[in-house]
Amino acid sequence: MEEKLTFRYEQEADILYIDKRQPYSEQETEELGDDILARLNPKTREIENLEVLFFSTRLMTKPLFEIPIMANLRLVATQI
Repeated sequence: MEEKLTFRYEQEADILYIDKRQPYSEQETEELGDDILARLNPKTREIENLEVLFFSTRLMTKPLFEIPIMANLRLVATQI
């Protein structure tokens, strides 16, 4: 089942969370570089969650913010 992306910002820790699903303890963590963490499905190695550390600092120091992943984005059908 395809999941919607949710974005959540924790101001006190300065972390942006990008989630396809709720995090769970079995996920594996991999650092993508530049203080970006990926939470991976342990069986498929698919990225299910991202954590961008020092998010507000990034936005103040660089005009462009990139995440080193490829994305396949599609509109979600709305239910009536």
